[in-house]
Amino acid sequence: MTVSSILSLMPASVPSFKNTEQFHRAVRAQLAQDIEVLFTYAKLPSPLMDACRYVMTGQGKTVRPLLVASVFASVTDNNNISGNANKAEESLKSDDASGLVDSTPTNITNDMQSDDLASLLENDSDYDMCRRAALAVELLHTYSLVHDDLPCMDDDELRRGQPTCHIAFDEATALLAGDVLQTLAFEVLTAEMPTFAHFDSDIASQLLAVFAPRARRMVSGQMLDLNAEAKDDVSQSELESIHRDKTGALIEAAMLMGGICAGATALQRMALQDCAQHIGLAFQVQDDILDVTTSTDTLGKPAGSDEKLDKSTYVKLMGVENAKTYAQSLFDDGRTAIIRELSDNQDNLGKNNDALLALIDWLWARKK
Repeated sequence: MTVSSILSLMPASVPSFKNTEQFHRAVRAQLAQDIEVLFTYAKLPSPLMDACRYVMTGQGKTVRPLLVASVFASVTDNNNISGNANKAEESLKSDDASGLVDSTPTNITNDMQSDDLASLLENDSDYDMCRRAALAVELLHTYSLVHDDLPCMDDDELRRGQPTCHIAFDEATALLAGDVLQTLAFEVLTAEMPTFAHFDSDIASQLLAVFAPRARRMVSGQMLDLNAEAKDDVSQSELESIHRDKTGALIEAAMLMGGICAGATALQRMALQDCAQHIGLAFQVQDDILDVTTSTDTLGKPAGSDEKLDKSTYVKLMGVENAKTYAQSLFDDGRTAIIRELSDNQDNLGKNNDALLALIDWLWARKK
């Protein structure tokens, strides 16, 4: 993609949530466009550029960018509706005191909610900071996958349905691709790139404060996971400690970063962190289950690799059925944390038209 073709791209627009499939498709399309903008900006030499584009444009689930965008949509929608409802209530009270209107509250329609959301974000950079955050977490996650697949780590030859980076290129290029994706993950939060508004320095500093320590925890969790290989006495609490960092830390970062971009309150951020901690563990329990119950073709990576590496897993610890029950309870607790805090919009949260709750349901139903 050339600079001129980038500049001709349509401006980014906030995807409205009408149904899960449509919303996810819009988020993925925006992410794909932003990846191309980033790589044109970065000007990496060959074959490093080819390797980075190869791993970043595969058929991944893009769970972490979807979490950023879904939290952004849910928190923005909830806070905007709550603010409008409060203003409407104050107006009604004022008019009622003057004897001008009936005291029966009026309803705010879904169309009005959607229009208000679009209007709120039309002329500011909040959504662009959300795009930066979504890109950052996908870059960091993909770097971790490239390094995990290396011969010195899990030594896998298939990822996202295609040969792993060190197989498609070579080990040195794969190592450097992971390195540069990690550095770009932080650079994108403040880089001056085409199609992006100028970064918001206050939001960027908050994003970095959340992102950096959780990136470090992800790496620490990987080390703990390697240390636990071939051990028969790993307890559930020890296993959870590993995965709260290895898997959960970046999921936690994604949700908090989406909340920061949406202007989440302190209580909302606490609820998001609570939810993320449950969802992060549930996601790992699911991965352990899928590794023994799903085929390589469906997974897009080698099935049974945990057993091959003699890893400590939830299935190994508690069996498939108990692991499924545990995962379900974790997802339920994650949903409860969000519903409890975003209570200003309980009617909306009670239906399948909230982006974050719909994503949690989508994750629970995943097959790969």
